[in-house]
Amino acid sequence: MNSEKRLALFGATGSIGRQTLDVIEHIGGYKVAVLSAGKKADELADLALKWKPDIVTIADYNGYKILKDKLGGSDIRIEVGDDAASGAAEQADYNICVNGLVGVAGLLPSYHALKRGITLALANKESLVLAGEILNKISRVTGAKILPIDSEHSAIWQCLRGENVDDVARLILTASGGPFRETPIDEIKNANVAQALKHPTWKMGRKITIDSATLMNKGLEVIEAYHLFGITEDKIDVRIHPVSIVHSMVEFVDGSFKAQLGTPDMRHPIAYALGYPGRLSYKPHDDDPINWPAIEFSMVEEQRYPCLYLAFKALRTRGMATAVLNGADEAAVELFLDGRIKFGDISRLVDMALNAHIASKAEDIEQVIEADSWARRFVTEQFKGI
Repeated sequence: MNSEKRLALFGATGSIGRQTLDVIEHIGGYKVAVLSAGKKADELADLALKWKPDIVTIADYNGYKILKDKLGGSDIRIEVGDDAASGAAEQADYNICVNGLVGVAGLLPSYHALKRGITLALANKESLVLAGEILNKISRVTGAKILPIDSEHSAIWQCLRGENVDDVARLILTASGGPFRETPIDEIKNANVAQALKHPTWKMGRKITIDSATLMNKGLEVIEAYHLFGITEDKIDVRIHPVSIVHSMVEFVDGSFKAQLGTPDMRHPIAYALGYPGRLSYKPHDDDPINWPAIEFSMVEEQRYPCLYLAFKALRTRGMATAVLNGADEAAVELFLDGRIKFGDISRLVDMALNAHIASKAEDIEQVIEADSWARRFVTEQFKGI
């Protein structure tokens, strides 16, 4: 590997991928070595023509012809299939990895980057949810850094710099509350897909929008925070903060709080990770607290958001329970989006999977992938009986 900043970008056509490219276009100094996506071959091809990577990968076999037609005559190598991204992560020439893939597909690129001693700027929740202990162990052995680019974890990371972890009383992750923040609790369980997808603040993909409605997204972030910062689950809290100005905060043992604030823009945490250990002279937009809405917080009601508490349950169980949580949630959300179960059945099916799983320690990546797959099968088989 040479000293040039060579970037492998997984999830290039998604929100994180697009904003990462926007950041490096403004700051300069990067060669894009790998562009990878699950689908959206047309968009991926357009990005490849602009950035001229060494390799593009796409999981969707139907996208191969589009890439071949658009990139024909170039020196760009095209890899296709479910294993294409992990293959590029394992073999390509790059020295920083941004992983913005969604779902379990992001696990192996994270694994291979860390195993090679390469810095991992991570937005893929599933990497740490499924295999946090394994990835942290690899990171310690190879010296590769895991840098969070989710806004909540970036906020905590910034608040903890220069602090002693023993002085932390608790981490507080903030959550918008999703579309059912003010809905009567007895109406939520029968909510339809259109209602659950009507997020009051953000326009996101369907799966993450449902996870925001159940607050499972925040549950996954709690698990990530545990692995990223070495803070036990009894010192991690969640508070509803609808305007999303406070991205997260830390309380210390002397009662002091530190928070990271700003108008929401994912380019901030991306730029912070790319500039680490310094800060880039880059502002995606002008900001002023005088323009911010009032900052208010509220408690999370367990009856309204049972999935958050299932995430804490899985984290306390340890082992592969968090992999089961992830797989069960993905399968249940898919059933809900297909109209085959009610909204309230999502948490019921996830809880059933956690209760049926026999707790065991995660020894390797293959085991956690199998635990995730087992949970998906379990939910698919069980939903007819609920």
